[in-house]
Amino acid sequence: MCGIIGYVGPRDAAPLLVDGLRRMEYRGYDSAGIAVFDGQGGVSVAKKAGVLGNLEKEIGDSGVQLSGRVGIGHTRWATHGGPTDRNAHPHLDASGRVAVIHNGIIENFAPLRAELEAEGIELVSETDTEVVAHLLGRAFAAGETAGDLAASMAAVCRRLEGAFTLVAGHADEPGMLVAARRNSPLVVGVGDGEMFVASDVAAFIEFTKDAVELGQDQLVVITENAYDVRSFTSGEPDFRPFTVTWDLAAAEKGGHPTFMDKEIAEQPQALADTLRGHFDGTRIVLDEQRLGEDDLRTVDKVFVVACGSAFHSGLVAKYAIEHWTRLPVEMELASEFRYRDPVLDRDTLVVAISQSGETADTLEAVRHARRQRARVLAVCNTNGSQIPRESDAVLYTHAGPEIGVASTKAFLAQIAANLMVGLSLAGALGTKYPDEIGREFAELEKMPQAVADTLALMEPVRQLGRELADARAVLFLGRHVGFPVALEGALKLKELAYMHAEGFAAGELKHGPIALIEDGLPVVVVMPSPRAQPLLHSKLLSNIREIQARGARTIVIAEAGDDAVAPFADTLIELPVVPALLQPLITTVPLQILAAEIARSRGYDIDKPRNLAKSVTVE
Repeated sequence: MCGIIGYVGPRDAAPLLVDGLRRMEYRGYDSAGIAVFDGQGGVSVAKKAGVLGNLEKEIGDSGVQLSGRVGIGHTRWATHGGPTDRNAHPHLDASGRVAVIHNGIIENFAPLRAELEAEGIELVSETDTEVVAHLLGRAFAAGETAGDLAASMAAVCRRLEGAFTLVAGHADEPGMLVAARRNSPLVVGVGDGEMFVASDVAAFIEFTKDAVELGQDQLVVITENAYDVRSFTSGEPDFRPFTVTWDLAAAEKGGHPTFMDKEIAEQPQALADTLRGHFDGTRIVLDEQRLGEDDLRTVDKVFVVACGSAFHSGLVAKYAIEHWTRLPVEMELASEFRYRDPVLDRDTLVVAISQSGETADTLEAVRHARRQRARVLAVCNTNGSQIPRESDAVLYTHAGPEIGVASTKAFLAQIAANLMVGLSLAGALGTKYPDEIGREFAELEKMPQAVADTLALMEPVRQLGRELADARAVLFLGRHVGFPVALEGALKLKELAYMHAEGFAAGELKHGPIALIEDGLPVVVVMPSPRAQPLLHSKLLSNIREIQARGARTIVIAEAGDDAVAPFADTLIELPVVPALLQPLITTVPLQILAAEIARSRGYDIDKPRNLAKSVTVE
């Protein structure tokens, strides 16, 4: 949520800031703005509610002179105060010389606002961010930190509670910017004679691949030739340089009509990249391992915590880990985990799944687990982000940047990574021998081709999506690993097409959901394999007969050669034959395409669904 960019260098800042914000539109926003410092003691601001195009029009129509080589830009997701022009960032202090942008929520903003108002300072917005601008301006103007922008920012940050990334500049310090973070993402881009700060490397990937990830409670000062990291509490500087492994082309559409279409097409490569280098011939190798084999051998219980699509990938992990290790696995929504006081100890392994590595609920679940002395293993797509930094072990997905808000390639990469976590545990516990792990991994390595083969079969699914554009609702049924696929299919349809959609375990049909069946209602059924799971297959055939008898339109996803189900499918989608536990890697694909095509036919923007953000960095 919220896109942030700051720049110090030789280029004209205003167009660079707007372009950087455009590359972060996928994060979700409802207003945008920039501030440019002219180097002569002045700061100019332009901001507007709505899309970036509104801001560009405002810049062109207003005649505001946004000339300068230092600036900050922001796309806002409304929290305190509605999405209006005056609530848009940047915010200025009372002198009009300090400009601040902010991602997160200042939880103690109300008493701070009251303190400022008691001093006669008039706040012009409803935001928590404006409070920071006034506090920073006051600290810079007088007191122990007067004239020192970095020290003033540190002093202000120590007073703030909540989650925040802050970037600020002062007209009296025209060659520098100061940024700080707590529980919210911030990365430094190190260019040749220019520096960037941003909430996402996509903002500056056009100019540099050299980046620095900041740790918790860190502050950074950037000038055009240097960056200086320091803690704004009493800790030591905490930062980690790294190199971005993808380029600008990966953050562009590459000839596809939308980012989501591109990212669906990239799924075979994302899977291959995620699997590469993780099996050494005897065991699964994690990316970062601060746990020894002896630590894993004592694990007697596993929790998997995640949100949204990552939660559904975790449900697949539950089936695999329990099957391969015989350990009990509890699947938890990260937002509920720490509030129900789960039973954890040193022999508990918590697997935390997050595409961004900054998901607020998942990050807090990790911290709760660590306080209870549990071990934590992170599955993440963002190198050096906060959740991996605070975990004992990490397995990175290598899906590359995912710009579309609705997860596609990151979801499939998470499933593959989760399966490797299961194999890693099985090897450490001795429930699978190295040759058995090798055979399972060899099957995983076949999946990129299986997904590519599936993608080649999808034109009938696109046609089906166009046919279903006027449907009022769609139900999804599955069993075993087909159940989380059904949940994910329903979520995609809700996210993209704004339709009522529900996923159910098919065995629950007669316990209530069958009341929803009416004539013509589309019901998508994810069939298990008749070879590998014959009992479940026969049970689901009975479910299909039940809903078809009540007038439902049955859309059946089945493996090629499943002749038993064909007579009961109004629409049959046949997919390659793969092992049962790996089926979600291909059965998810038609559901992604179906949701995208229904949304497209309804005229919706499938890259930027309403009310949604890519990274949820506040609870």
